[in-house]
Amino acid sequence: MVTATERARAASAPVACPPMREITEGQYRAFLKTHKHVQIENVQVELRGHTQVKSYEPPNDYRPELSTAWSFPERGDWATHRGNYRGNWSPYIPRNLILQYTQEGDWVLDQMCGSGTTLVECRLLNRNGIGVDINPDAVMVTRDRLNFGLESLHHKKAEPEVRTCVGDARNLNEIPDGFVDLIAFHPPYAGIIGYSNDKVAGDISSLRRLNDFLGEMGKVAQEARRVLKPGKYCAMLIGDTRKHTHYIPIAFPTMQRFLEAGFILKEDIIKQQHKTKTTRERWHGRHKNFYLIAHEHLFVFRKPAEGEKVTKFKHSSKWW
Repeated sequence: MVTATERARAASAPVACPPMREITEGQYRAFLKTHKHVQIENVQVELRGHTQVKSYEPPNDYRPELSTAWSFPERGDWATHRGNYRGNWSPYIPRNLILQYTQEGDWVLDQMCGSGTTLVECRLLNRNGIGVDINPDAVMVTRDRLNFGLESLHHKKAEPEVRTCVGDARNLNEIPDGFVDLIAFHPPYAGIIGYSNDKVAGDISSLRRLNDFLGEMGKVAQEARRVLKPGKYCAMLIGDTRKHTHYIPIAFPTMQRFLEAGFILKEDIIKQQHKTKTTRERWHGRHKNFYLIAHEHLFVFRKPAEGEKVTKFKHSSKWW
């Protein structure tokens, strides 16, 4: 029997990044015939099949964000968005990013798509989307969340193209160089949530050692820069953790890997966290001598344009 230590050691070892493999609508429908749910970490996520959408948009009082401090007390439940996928980001985040940095018909990539929140927003906002996840079960959840009609939303417009793939964010081999208009993704936080419970080889969420995680995120950054169009944007939401009651920054060293890959830092948006399940369960009612972490960093990076002189951005290109 394989021990927990051996599984952790195997997860930390370098692995070959498998090529992308598209999951089609037909494959999803065949999967749905024999599966009513999938297991993500320790949670059973229901597969509902076709959903009749009641609301395609956020509440009427929604306005795009204008500052670098974002807070969404209600995470958002329009279309097929649901909060039962551990650690998924609020749909307000990709909605804001898509509206700020793209036009209708552009291509948006989420290379760690999880439950497909970004791709649902792509369909709602008439953007083409590519979702990639190393966990095949996560891709089936994404396809399930995409299973709704748009008939009354994009009247007389062509349906946006949305592709879903099992694949590794470090090897986006099916995406040509300089193809994507926006990257928007929410990576795991150095082993805080093990989405595949060490069952998927190469799953970055299985990396418990911070240096191992940062090394692999450096490869993610290199591949993101390759597939992004010059002058376009890559947005990443990431947070920090504690150990022995002391703060461990994950966000800033991860940011550094993207700067080392050749990106320029455009924004550092502070997103307030609400209803943090793990933190509340662990520390509720217990004495503590520290503050609970209640924020994340949404870094927006820009890939330099062709021939652009970047020396004037030196203080946005290097962390010191």
